[in-house]
Amino acid sequence: MLSRSRAAALRALLPVALLIPLAACAGSPRAGEDKAAGDSAAAPGFPYTLTNCGVSSTFQAPPQRAVTMNQHATELLLALGLGDRIAGSAYLDDAVLPVYRPAYDKIKVLAKEYPSKEVLLGADPDFVYGGYASAFDKGQGRDREGLATSGINSRLNVEYCTEGKVGLDQLKTEITEVARTFGVPERGARLVEEEQRRIDAVTARVGDRPRPAVFVYDSGEASAATSGGNGIGNEIVSLAGGTNVFAGLKDTFGDVSWEQVIERRPEVVLIYDYGGTTVEAKKQRLLNDPALAEVPAVKNRRFVVLPLSSAVLGVRVADAVESLGSQLHPAAP
Repeated sequence: MLSRSRAAALRALLPVALLIPLAACAGSPRAGEDKAAGDSAAAPGFPYTLTNCGVSSTFQAPPQRAVTMNQHATELLLALGLGDRIAGSAYLDDAVLPVYRPAYDKIKVLAKEYPSKEVLLGADPDFVYGGYASAFDKGQGRDREGLATSGINSRLNVEYCTEGKVGLDQLKTEITEVARTFGVPERGARLVEEEQRRIDAVTARVGDRPRPAVFVYDSGEASAATSGGNGIGNEIVSLAGGTNVFAGLKDTFGDVSWEQVIERRPEVVLIYDYGGTTVEAKKQRLLNDPALAEVPAVKNRRFVVLPLSSAVLGVRVADAVESLGSQLHPAAP
């Protein structure tokens, strides 16, 4: 299985034009809005208790010094207009979206990858938000139980503790609960509404089109790391008008043999763009393999691309559906 903790490097961005509606929806609060949320003593709706990924937390007030571990955690807080509540961030998989860059540039970067326990605690956080389970590595002293002992609440993105398939319900849960935790539920509701509106527009456009069989190529030489049926990546392919040939793999990511790829005869290869291996290098690996020569997607050179950061549960889901829908169905009106 692919380790998310190794997925770090600059990768291609989605077109800026696809990102503007999300920024307009959730980038900055309106004048005077949620003023009480910025004042922990006056914040309504607290104390607030919720259970996230098996961990129960009670917030006496909205977090004021959050540390975000992993890019999609950082970008969600920025989308909710909470950049001033981030005391530190860590582990980008990608370049931050241009619309969030001004706010991100004001945030202290604690580490290129995950910070040590000492560096993390040195940021004096009252909340730690992890995008991947690896953010809370017990061996590194960052486990959620240990943080709680230090008086620090935490959250793990629900993609990594959901049993079964992850879809738009989980996206709504993630946005809604994070916004509620920070005392800005109205911003969360607007962001959920905007994501749904944009996704609905794509599904309406491609709904009656034939659905090509899609093989997601994340990485791999001897075997292929791909997107299984349980992650949001599978849902993105479906919403964009395709069918994931490894939807039967009961995991978010997993390794499959090239023989399995050949048997499924995908019509399209979706390449996740990230890390030190370029998209072009991944294409050539497929094109230069004689065993894959008769696979329709390879034979017809039908490749589409998404940055890996768009294939996780976060604010890029609508962007990913829009981009992939246009690539899978370029002729759709």
